Amino acid sequence: MASVIKEDRKYTKDHEWAKEEGGGLVRIGISDFAQHQLTDIVFADLPKKGAAIEMGKPFGVVESVKSASDIYSPVTGEVVEVNQAVADAPETLNQDPYGAGWLIVARMTGGHVHLMDAAEYRKHIGE
Repeated sequence: MASVIKEDRKYTKDHEWAKEEGGGLVRIGISDFAQHQLTDIVFADLPKKGAAIEMGKPFGVVESVKSASDIYSPVTGEVVEVNQAVADAPETLNQDPYGAGWLIVARMTGGHVHLMDAAEYRKHIGE
């Protein structure tokens, strides 16, 4: 089954997505491909509001019934919003990874890793 890949986002090689929100803000989550690989997600450990995040470094962890995976930041910045709904109901990541399953919003203070557009990401995951 082909993964859903949203055209309005950029993607990392580690399967995170970033969507610019304007004003230096970027919304971050995991891709549909990632949630399919993880299977049933049972726990999400997210940073606190105000936490510093660094491009290419882990900022949280998602755990599924089969493994735990670090979530890597596509940007350097500061966490300005955390999706508490995902911490309370981690299965939201399986149900709606691009909508209700977003993880954090960050204010960028530095650059970002090379982010792939949707076409590049499709090639990266072999679809």
